[in-house]
Amino acid sequence: MTAIARLRADLAAANFTVDALTDLWGEDAAAALHRGHRVPALRALTSRTPLATLAQCFVLSVPVPAEELAAALPTLGIDGAVELGLTTPDGVPLLDLRPYSVVDTGGVVSWFIASDLGELALGHALGEHHVLGVGGASTTLSALMMALPVDLALDLGTGCGIQALHAARHATRVIATDISPRALVLARLNAELNAVTNIEFRLGSLFEPVANERFGHVVSNPPFVITPRTAGVPEYEYRDGGLVGDALVASVIRDVGEHLELGGFAQLLGNWEYSGEPGLDRVRHWLDGTSLDAWVVERERQSVEQYAETWIRDGGTRPGPEFDRLYQEWLDDFASRGVTEVGFGYVTLRRPETGGTTLQRFERYDAPLGGSLGDHIASVFAAHDWLAARDDTALVAATLTIAADVTEERHYWPGAEHPTLMLLHQGSGFARTVPVGTALAAVVGACDGTLSLGAICSAVAQLLDADEERLTAELIPAVRELVLDGFLVP
Repeated sequence: MTAIARLRADLAAANFTVDALTDLWGEDAAAALHRGHRVPALRALTSRTPLATLAQCFVLSVPVPAEELAAALPTLGIDGAVELGLTTPDGVPLLDLRPYSVVDTGGVVSWFIASDLGELALGHALGEHHVLGVGGASTTLSALMMALPVDLALDLGTGCGIQALHAARHATRVIATDISPRALVLARLNAELNAVTNIEFRLGSLFEPVANERFGHVVSNPPFVITPRTAGVPEYEYRDGGLVGDALVASVIRDVGEHLELGGFAQLLGNWEYSGEPGLDRVRHWLDGTSLDAWVVERERQSVEQYAETWIRDGGTRPGPEFDRLYQEWLDDFASRGVTEVGFGYVTLRRPETGGTTLQRFERYDAPLGGSLGDHIASVFAAHDWLAARDDTALVAATLTIAADVTEERHYWPGAEHPTLMLLHQGSGFARTVPVGTALAAVVGACDGTLSLGAICSAVAQLLDADEERLTAELIPAVRELVLDGFLVP
């Protein structure tokens, strides 16, 4: 049995899971730990069970006596922990190692993820070659990932390997690349630690390691953070691609189509600058000439001041003279290009199989999201294809049903017979809310898969004493939008 297999066995035997850790120190301490404070969790470790020892060493990054660590890792032993680079011989942690759990379309995922020690453990700013663990951007991208069965997937800029592990659940084979040798070492460790054998790791920048190869699915949490190209400003490999401004994200978007199979998808996160034109228009221009389907959702927009503060602090620099120096560099960089704001969002691209209508959707959506995002994104592209294949005559002849997660809300003035406002709410996906008028609400309410859209519109026109042809023509665009957004299902 290899050292990694012995480690896996010990972690499983200790019940080293997300739920067990939460039970160990409680939800309030878990929330504090998520905010970067470990004192409540440390105070809760009153027992010296193997789980408590492993939690203190690998999650809280606090040294434990060597004999306690040896007892918590009876199969691996101290020598094995040293061999794997987990600890020193006297129980000082060298890596962050923690359980990870999430539910995706394939069911419950439970893994162990190793990464470099964070600021909390180091007590100072991160090193430029730091390998980040599972952060907010990681969980965002994994939630967006479509679980479409493909032969070959690419995780571009794999970091600790978390997206490659997710992709390995629906791809026969995954290639994971990174410019950081250190990242690939830890990503390989994580794949082996979780007994995932269908990932190949390659060193190199962007698409260089996969020249002339095509993929059914490309996922990327690229180093999209906009960093000043100035001496003395740290360039963190996990977040900084080494290019000026948002050029790295632009490069990925422009070039990814050359590495997609027909019908293949790319999904990535990104930042884009506002400098005289809206950020989404800037992204739209990056796609000029690519012929790719595109759905870009801007989730957040920050002033350059907010952006600089966020990412300087992310690197572990606390307020003080050094923080102020970096802040000045960031603002100078933005000012040199006339940048006033930075957008953040999701990008889904597809290489169309045919020359049909291209999906071009660019939107700002900052409301809370629902669940099943990956499934929802896939359904939107499928709905687009279904709609593109049907003119208005064919749509009127089709039957539709209300999606299972859709509810209706009505508001009345006190004593009024008819509602003054009607809203359709979507429970999953983007959890959209759409206002509807009397006629559209009546049409949607009758969509149970038994009558054609045309027959429903005819009946509603009679009820409202309206002209059938005119009413139908008025409702068709709104019905198309409801189908595209997943409120109505063919």
